[in-house]
Amino acid sequence: MTEGSNPWVSRPQTPTEVPSVAQQSVGVAPPRGPVAPQRGVPAPDHVDQLPAYDRPPATLWWVGVHGGSGESSLSALVPEWRAADHAWPRVQAQAPAKVVLTARSNVRGLRAAQAAATQWAAGLVPFVEVVGLVIVADAPGRLPRPLRDLAQVVAGGFPRTWNVPWIESWRLGEAIALPDAPREVRRLVDELSTLLRPGAAGTTQ
Repeated sequence: MTEGSNPWVSRPQTPTEVPSVAQQSVGVAPPRGPVAPQRGVPAPDHVDQLPAYDRPPATLWWVGVHGGSGESSLSALVPEWRAADHAWPRVQAQAPAKVVLTARSNVRGLRAAQAAATQWAAGLVPFVEVVGLVIVADAPGRLPRPLRDLAQVVAGGFPRTWNVPWIESWRLGEAIALPDAPREVRRLVDELSTLLRPGAAGTTQ
C-alpha cells in the first residue's frame, strides 16, 4: 500500500456534523476527519490489516495498532474502558463497538495507524465505530518535522486525534492514577467521556 494511492489518509475530509450543546459546553471540538467508511477506499494489504476477535461488550475499547502502542496503560485510567490489544473487538450487540486506536509517534506507529484507518475506511470492520486516534509520544520532547508532517496526514483519516506526551512511569511499567496524569491525558478522558454520552455529535448510536 502506498500513501499516494490512498485518498482516505492523504486528504483530510471536511466533516458535516454540528457539535451538540453538551460538546460545545465542555469544549469538545467537532470531528476533523471522516466519521464513517466511504465507498471507493481501497483495502490495505492483508498483512497490514488488524485481526478481529470476539469480545464482551464494553463502554469503550482501546485498540493498539502495534506492540507497545500504549493501549494497556490508557485502559488502566478508566476501568470501564478496556484494552483490545492489537485487534478489532467484535461484540454481540446491536450497536457497533466504540473504539479508540492508539499508536506511538514514530514512523512504525504512524504507518500502522494509517493502515488501520484504511482498513476501517474500506468497510472491512463494520462491527466497530472508530471514535478517534491517540498518538502517544515515543520519546520526550518535540517531534521532528518529518514525523509531525506524517502525523498530520495520518490524523486526516480519523474523526479526531489526540496527542499524549511522554510519560516516564509508563516506560517503567508503572500505572498512574487519572488525577496524577498529565493535563493532556485528563483532557483526553474528559472529551471521550463526553463523546460517549448518548446523543453526542460525531458518533453513531
